[in-house]
Amino acid sequence: MTDSVGRRPIDAGRPVVVKAGSSSLVRPTGELDPEGLEQAVEHVAGMWDGGHPTLLVSSGAVAAGIPALGLGGRPRDVPGLQAAAAVGQGLLMERYAALFKSRGMVVGQVLLTKDVLANRSQYLNARNTLERMLSLGVVPIINENDTVVVDEFRLGGNDELAAIVSHLVSAGILVILTDFGGIYSGDPRTMDDAELLSAVHSGDAALDHIAGGDPGPFGSGGPATKVMAARMAAWSGIPTVIADAREGGVVARAVAGEAVGTWVTPHESRLPARKLWIAFGLPAVGRLSVDPGAASALRDGGRSLLAVGITGVDGDFDAGSAVEVTGGDNAVIGKGLVAMTAEEVRKSIGRHSSEVGGVVVHRDDLVVLATVPSADNLGQ
Repeated sequence: MTDSVGRRPIDAGRPVVVKAGSSSLVRPTGELDPEGLEQAVEHVAGMWDGGHPTLLVSSGAVAAGIPALGLGGRPRDVPGLQAAAAVGQGLLMERYAALFKSRGMVVGQVLLTKDVLANRSQYLNARNTLERMLSLGVVPIINENDTVVVDEFRLGGNDELAAIVSHLVSAGILVILTDFGGIYSGDPRTMDDAELLSAVHSGDAALDHIAGGDPGPFGSGGPATKVMAARMAAWSGIPTVIADAREGGVVARAVAGEAVGTWVTPHESRLPARKLWIAFGLPAVGRLSVDPGAASALRDGGRSLLAVGITGVDGDFDAGSAVEVTGGDNAVIGKGLVAMTAEEVRKSIGRHSSEVGGVVVHRDDLVVLATVPSADNLGQ
């Protein structure tokens, strides 16, 4: 049954991606919470029993390593974070393997990095590996490779990763489990009048200024990163439910289309796989500013970006790199693969395409994301 805002049950057999954050897996003391882990496993196992092959994107590696190293809190330096992750990742997987084994299930660890997702062939290999694991009945436990990647600690982290995994496997739904039950109009911890947003469209202005961004002492995300992840999934045509990890059967209820947490309705049409990869798998290494005429041509006319419409260039990049395209107000219009080096673009600003040898970003290599902040700015 579909309601007025698009909440609906997910088709039988479609993959489900569940993201469990540190807040639901770790005690306030910094130790792994056995009950939280048990509940996350119960959610995932229940989905497999119901015919939905399910992947678990799990936080908690850094937090799991903190007490094992005798630390009093989350490290503030990158080497400290990576050391905690190196120790904690093994502890976390050991717990997961034992819990799933007691249910007769096998797990496999998958560690991804932005470098892997930025390489088209590795991106496709990651997708093939995940699909094969699901076909074999293996539960993928996914995390960023925290021991070698620093981006995870300053961007959306596993919320962003869960959205990317969702479109890697063409998931039917992304369920983000939290300790605050959904997305609110304000921070429910400090605002008595904060209201739960039961269901919203991914482009709704109500999501633009989400309050309450404190990630807590052992996590790296917050409500804002969950909104961004939902908007990323929306471009894949994938709905997202952000819900309370402690609520019994919450994932099954979300998949059934019941009114739990916050439902984020996706776009009606999804981007092609290659453009999804450009938009969310490939980190931007530069920025092109454009004038109002070019902005309109890109947003409304489906045109390529020509040098004559460019007003500024930020960054040092090679031809074939991903760059953001922004308007005069610095709002992100889109993201694409540039056909020139940064130096060549700077020399071409304001000139006709016949003078500079062609377009700067071809429309086939451009993703217009005018209503959505870029993936590379998540949480910033």
